[in-house]
Amino acid sequence: MLPLTTQTRIRLARPSLDLAAAERFYGQGLGLSVLYKHTAASDAEFSLLMLGLPGATWHLELTHSAQHRVAPTPSADDLLVLYLSQGVPESAVKHLEACGGVQVAALNPYWDDWGVTFEDPDGYRLVLCRRDWSA
Repeated sequence: MLPLTTQTRIRLARPSLDLAAAERFYGQGLGLSVLYKHTAASDAEFSLLMLGLPGATWHLELTHSAQHRVAPTPSADDLLVLYLSQGVPESAVKHLEACGGVQVAALNPYWDDWGVTFEDPDGYRLVLCRRDWSA
């Protein structure tokens, strides 16, 4: 058995075609902080953008390489769900759209009942859920 705890660090990593667009959506739009950023000095290196909340045990890592083109392959059910414990104001929806998000209908209608779903600039889906989450 692995020694997993509630403090185990989690990194959700995936490729991005446009790190600047991803930073605009997740940073300016959603309000995540840029925890680390590396711009490749050559085509052989990977550029990296780490976003999250300072002090949290998780972060979102997006990578890009000019030499190793890895296209994002999201499906309609690849979701990053944030449980907000409150409704999603229309102003927040408009702000995320202005920062490059596209509001979409969820594949699973459960998420439309309980939140708002967006596609990020790479086509991955973010759900802002008004429900609470308790372990």
